[in-house]
Amino acid sequence: MTDLRPPTRPELVCPAGTPAALHVAVEAGADAVYCGFRDETNARNFPGLNFSAAELADGVRFAHARGSRVLVAINTFARAGAVDVWRRAVDIAADAGADAVIAADLAVLEHAASRHPGLRLHLSVQAAAGTPEAIRFYAETFGVKRVVLPRVLSLEEIARLNRTIAVETEVFVFGGLCVMAEGRCALSSYATGKSPNLTGVCSPPSHVAYVERDGALTAALGGFTIDRFAPGEAAGYPTLCKGRFAAGDRVSYLFEDPVSLNAVDLLVSLHRAGVAAFKIEGRQRGKAYVAQVVRAFRAALDSLQRGEAPASASRLLAGLAEGSRETAGAYRKIWR
Repeated sequence: MTDLRPPTRPELVCPAGTPAALHVAVEAGADAVYCGFRDETNARNFPGLNFSAAELADGVRFAHARGSRVLVAINTFARAGAVDVWRRAVDIAADAGADAVIAADLAVLEHAASRHPGLRLHLSVQAAAGTPEAIRFYAETFGVKRVVLPRVLSLEEIARLNRTIAVETEVFVFGGLCVMAEGRCALSSYATGKSPNLTGVCSPPSHVAYVERDGALTAALGGFTIDRFAPGEAAGYPTLCKGRFAAGDRVSYLFEDPVSLNAVDLLVSLHRAGVAAFKIEGRQRGKAYVAQVVRAFRAALDSLQRGEAPASASRLLAGLAEGSRETAGAYRKIWR
């Protein structure tokens, strides 16, 4: 019988959009949780989410008491004349005892490396570093210890990359996908004036509207109609990349179907390709969702550590994918 066990234990990195989500993620088996502050330094800067300085300190104490780590995402790009906002976020994370800061901006990385040399640095997926040369630059210049890889690389590409670099790699294994270059969404910026990489919000709720017309529900973003739902049809959140549009004589999802990444069946292959950590997307999700997804991946990884197939994971994840549809994304890339 083939031994399914990965060669070493990978880290399970889980989303914590709120203090409550942090608690359930840790209790469900997260090795690490990632979170952000309630401001523009964080690429999930949505109302009702995120952490104050005091909440982060409490969350770090809670996680550490249970053997989990806390990673703080300070992963938007600093604005000229306002860099101190990002520097202060790094200082607060370090003072709270965070285990690592996840950053992309050069000024943020420089400040963290120079002012907090003992603070571990992870390179955010927002940096879109997917070549050995780019990764080595961040490692040699700022001491980055881990890079979160962009979601455009195949298994083979990840394996080749890991053979040529000396830092850890982390990949997404479940949750939302983005057709843009990791948060650099020109679509959202065009429609709303809000940039995910600057203000930390894609398709901000302040620009979302739902209107009943002729018995159907119309979803709009920034005045643009994104989708129309028939009576009884589930209405999703209106993001431009996942809207249905008329093009020629067809109405279809022009940019991207509402579909979720699910790489639970590729965990062994990804780890054997050199990946050190598996990341679950979902800081905008509620604590019940977080708990269920984390439990599923914890069970899958524990099964693989015992050399068993993760049979129960798919059952636990059933119904949690966006639009109830799943994809392995670029990991099984066959078009080049």
